[in-house]
Amino acid sequence: MNLIIQNGALPTFLLDRIAAATQAAAVEPRPPRVVCFRNASRTTEFDALLPLIEAEKLDWAFVPADRKLADYGLICFDMDSTLITIECIDELADFAGKKAEVSAVTESAMRGEIDYRESLRRRLALLAGLDARVLARVYGERLLLSEGARELLEAAQTAGLRTAILSGGFTYFTERLRIELGFDFATSNELEISGGKLTGKVVGDIVDAQAKAHHLNRLRDELGLEREQVIAVGDGANDLLMMAEAGLSVAFHAKPATRAKASVAISHGGLDSLLNLFEA
Repeated sequence: MNLIIQNGALPTFLLDRIAAATQAAAVEPRPPRVVCFRNASRTTEFDALLPLIEAEKLDWAFVPADRKLADYGLICFDMDSTLITIECIDELADFAGKKAEVSAVTESAMRGEIDYRESLRRRLALLAGLDARVLARVYGERLLLSEGARELLEAAQTAGLRTAILSGGFTYFTERLRIELGFDFATSNELEISGGKLTGKVVGDIVDAQAKAHHLNRLRDELGLEREQVIAVGDGANDLLMMAEAGLSVAFHAKPATRAKASVAISHGGLDSLLNLFEA
C-alpha cells in the first residue's frame, strides 16, 4: 500500500515520524501539496500520529500501490454538498422565508438522526405554495460546483469511466447538471408543480438512501462491472448505503459518521484531490 498525504504543507518533523511509523520504503514528494509514502503499512504508531496530521488540516489515505483511475468503470456522485456546494432545498426554503426551519431538518437528516423519507416530507411541506420560478433563480444565482468537481469529472471521463448523479435532491437541478457537465446518468426526486407552484410533494416514490444504492447496483450490472470497479462519492448519512456498494467510497467534507465508514475521506481539499490517490 501507499500512503498519500495531501492538501497542505507536511512539516518535516511529522514527515519523518510518519515514514518511521509506517515503515515506508520511500518518500516521494509530489509538489505542490502531495507526499507519497511508498510501500507503507498502517500501524498503531501511525494511528497515534493522526491527531497531529489532522491538526495540520491534511487529508490522508492508504491506497493500493498500482491502482489507476482507468481500473474503474463507474463513478457516482451525490449532488447536494458533494458535487455542488449548496443544499438546493435549503436555498428554495430561503426564498420561502423558511430556511432556518428547513436547514435544521436537513442537518438532522444528514447526521442520520431522522429517516430521510420523513425528513424530506417535512421539508417539502414547508415549501408548499412556493412559486416554481424560484427553481431557476436557485440554479442561476446560488448553485456552484464544489472545488475540483469539474477537474475530477473530466479526468474520469477521459479515463473511460461512466458517470452518474444519484441524489435525494431534485430533477430540476440534476438534469441541468447532467446536460451541462456531460454526465451519463442522473437519478433524483421530481418536484410536483401545480398552477406554477410547488405542492410540497414529489411525483412518484421518494429517492432515498436505499434507492440510491439500488440505482448504483443497477448501473453496475448494466455496465457489466464488478463492485471493485465502482467509485461512490458522498457526504451524509443518506449516502452510506450507496457508498457501501462501491469498491472505493469517498467521504467528501462529510459528517463524522460518513467519514468513519468510507474507504477514504477528503476533508480539506477539493474533489480533484481524489486523483492524487491513483498512479498516472
